Amino acid sequence: MTTTTTSRGIGGVVQRSIRGRAKGGETSPRAMIFLVALWFCLLFALLFLTILLITIWIDGQGRLDSRLFTEYPSSNPDDAGARPAILGSLWVIGTTAVMTLPFGIAAAIHLEEFADKRNWVNRAVELNVQNLAAIPSVIYGMLTLAALGLFGIVNKNQVWVGALALSMLILPVIIIATREALRAVPAEIRQGSLALGATPLQTVFRNTLPAALPGIATGSILGLSRALGEAAPLLLLGGLVFLRFDPNGLMSGYTTMPIQIFNWTGRPQDGFHELAAATSIVLLVVLLAMNALAIFIRNRYQQRW
Repeated sequence: MTTTTTSRGIGGVVQRSIRGRAKGGETSPRAMIFLVALWFCLLFALLFLTILLITIWIDGQGRLDSRLFTEYPSSNPDDAGARPAILGSLWVIGTTAVMTLPFGIAAAIHLEEFADKRNWVNRAVELNVQNLAAIPSVIYGMLTLAALGLFGIVNKNQVWVGALALSMLILPVIIIATREALRAVPAEIRQGSLALGATPLQTVFRNTLPAALPGIATGSILGLSRALGEAAPLLLLGGLVFLRFDPNGLMSGYTTMPIQIFNWTGRPQDGFHELAAATSIVLLVVLLAMNALAIFIRNRYQQRW
């Protein structure tokens, strides 16, 4: 008798839950209004993005020639090019990758594989890493500026200084992406490795890390692509807007494509606006190529567990 009552009670709860979901679920008026508003906002943003891309292409296609890649900035827009900005972007992003990826991946491995989740210090570090990923980029420029002033470094327009600011900017992103990739690896792989006599460190480097490598590579490329498009922290650090030589080392002066675009858009001549649009196209192509590479790595090498 008790069993029957219990079954009926559970059945009644389930039936009421189903009715409640049908009454206030995805087909309810409130849900439909939210869905329509969501699609409207998405289409509105895509419309303006499409208009912006078409406008940039129309304005800049006339200067997508060899001079853009071989000439230096000039007071005459017909003779100007973005060669130092393109090389400077390569120098800064390459240095940022070298400075960020080892520390970010190592920090993520420690937090995910070895840190005690019950320790309040580790929980505080995890919370701060998540919060730092949402801080505006100009704040990292201010932090770098304050740190250099504290150590008495006067010349802030150097490749390694710009890379330092961008490294702090994307370091939380790299840590979070790496942790997610490590978390996606099944625990059975770790348990099997430990059961065969491997140490926790050997398990990480021989089993967990290779399995998570596609996700780590994807997150790292996306983080670097974000750094490539940043201008605010570099301008705050005194990034040059007019450079007549090629950056050739970590201590060299530099400029980047976003800084050069910012400079040219502030000029009154239409020729500089055309140069800015052409350089923007080059920057967009590089960013799309990096994102496409990240998607290819994810789809080609990611394992389905």
